[in-house]
Amino acid sequence: MSKRVSRLGGVAALAALLSLGCSTTMPRHDMMAKAPASMATSGTKAAELRTGLNALLGEHVLIAAVATSHALGGREAAFKGAVMGLDANSVDIAKAIGSVYGTGAQEAFLPLWRKHINFIVDYTVGVATKDKAKQDKAVGDLVQYTQDFGAFLSSANPNLPKPVVADLVKAHVLTFKDVIDAQAAGDFPKAYTAVRTAYGHMQMIGDPLSAAIVKQFPERYAGWTDSPAAGLRSGLNLAFREHVVLAAMATGSALGNRGAEFKAAADALDANSVDIAKAIGSVYGTGAQEAFLPLWRKHIGFVVDYTTGVATKDKAMQDKAVGDLVQYTQDFGAFLNSANPNLPKPVVADLVKTHALTLKEVIDAQAAKDWQKVYTNLRGAAGHMQMIADPLAEAIVKQFPHRFAQR
Repeated sequence: MSKRVSRLGGVAALAALLSLGCSTTMPRHDMMAKAPASMATSGTKAAELRTGLNALLGEHVLIAAVATSHALGGREAAFKGAVMGLDANSVDIAKAIGSVYGTGAQEAFLPLWRKHINFIVDYTVGVATKDKAKQDKAVGDLVQYTQDFGAFLSSANPNLPKPVVADLVKAHVLTFKDVIDAQAAGDFPKAYTAVRTAYGHMQMIGDPLSAAIVKQFPERYAGWTDSPAAGLRSGLNLAFREHVVLAAMATGSALGNRGAEFKAAADALDANSVDIAKAIGSVYGTGAQEAFLPLWRKHIGFVVDYTTGVATKDKAMQDKAVGDLVQYTQDFGAFLNSANPNLPKPVVADLVKTHALTLKEVIDAQAAKDWQKVYTNLRGAAGHMQMIADPLAEAIVKQFPHRFAQR
């Protein structure tokens, strides 16, 4: 596995987790939610918390990157749509905090979280207008913000030292600054590399935050956030969600006739595909990895065909692409079922069909320039990937329980 993939965390954690050779009792699938912590399962409350926080924090980065891209490109209507999607994500993060610490904490968290987004907008405006003073002020405001945010979380949870939180948030700010700088320079390959790095870094916040919450409230969150099964579930969710948003970035660029950006987005999407294939290979071997990658790439090709059909108003091309995607769901379902009998072909096929349809809705909204709908649909499409990642993770744990026992 490459150093870059390891640095991102995500699905790369799967390979390391699978090197464990512990044994455990095989859990019953219908006991997943109530299984003792000593049993191998990805369905604990602790695993759910880790997966959910990482998903929301990662989504924050990806939608913010789309928003700054639109802002720097002068696409005002698209920027406003992305900002609405970003704020909806902020509200969901605040609700997640509120579900742990109550309404008061939720109401205090939301304006604090929004504050750093406003500073990022200030920095983006400074870059766009070449206003160095505005850029410097925004950076200074963001540095101070890391201290305020660290103090907030530390006051809520003594397992989160203020300096540690501040440093992690500072790294978030700096990795995202790299995204904006590359976007402003028109260096799209660098921008998408930076996006993936910034996305991967959010796990460095989500993981310790979820672990600290579980430590603070062990009676509410059974299990361990650092179990191999929890790592598998979180990693697969991150990878599949990234797939959806990168795909939408690519189709948006294609429909907007931004050729250079489309190529960079497509390259980043393919790098994500390689990472997912490596994760599959770390479970089932090199042969499965080599068979999975072209199969996974195939559905991306059909999505490109559909996007091309929409752009050229070629209904026949659109219909063929949809038909190809429907057939693909059967092939993909058969592939996963052949590798893991805990994944029934019809169930997998239906889940992948929904993935294709939710992404189609994003593309249709992009083509119609209905930006509010674009980001509502995009968040829905990304969220749906949990319906694939969660059962896939649990099926793997069920198939190889000795690899996923808590150390």
